[in-house]
Amino acid sequence: MAGNELVTLAQLRALCCTDKGRQACGQYLAPLNAAMQRYQINTRDRVTMFLAQIAHESADFTRVSENLNYTDPRAVVQLFRSGFDLNHNGQADPAEIEFAKGYIRNPQKLANRAYANRFGNGDEASGDGWRYRGAGLKQLTFKANHDEFARVVGMPLASVPDFLRTPEGAALSAAWFWSSRRLNTLADGSKFAEITQVINGGQNGAKSRLEYLGRALEAIPV
Repeated sequence: MAGNELVTLAQLRALCCTDKGRQACGQYLAPLNAAMQRYQINTRDRVTMFLAQIAHESADFTRVSENLNYTDPRAVVQLFRSGFDLNHNGQADPAEIEFAKGYIRNPQKLANRAYANRFGNGDEASGDGWRYRGAGLKQLTFKANHDEFARVVGMPLASVPDFLRTPEGAALSAAWFWSSRRLNTLADGSKFAEITQVINGGQNGAKSRLEYLGRALEAIPV
């Protein structure tokens, strides 16, 4: 792929699977092209895999702030084991489900519990979980990642959460994370599942991510 435009608006819209996404994605076109150029996301494999991952992470380019408004306590225990798998057995036990009921329909309280004491975040009372919850097209999470990105772009850490929720910051942070975790190399080797593992820490949403990849490959020619 060559030129300044690695993806066109028509291609970005073709990647989306909802009308809402097709309407929202346009605001990210110029920032994405600039960010992909900056971080050498510039081959078909790199571009399609990158776009597929961020399309999933951002819910079809409609969300740059993590949705933590859960209503099912069992899902809370299963998804946020660090804060809710109290006996560390990998299962959603009745006592843990009952405990999680105190965090449903309360995104701030849930974030502070789920993301406490990890990757630079303080304890539950510090508010770091909510402050550094997922943001941007990649859903960059945790204080350590926000701080690393802050140093790269040369801005105070306190300014990063708001910047991540702008089109420029949302795109730039996603491309920076991709590059800093050497995901171009994995893309060159067609290792999409491994990319998902790095981005997600598991394989959550694997089916959706693959569906986006299929749409991206169809939209962006060889």
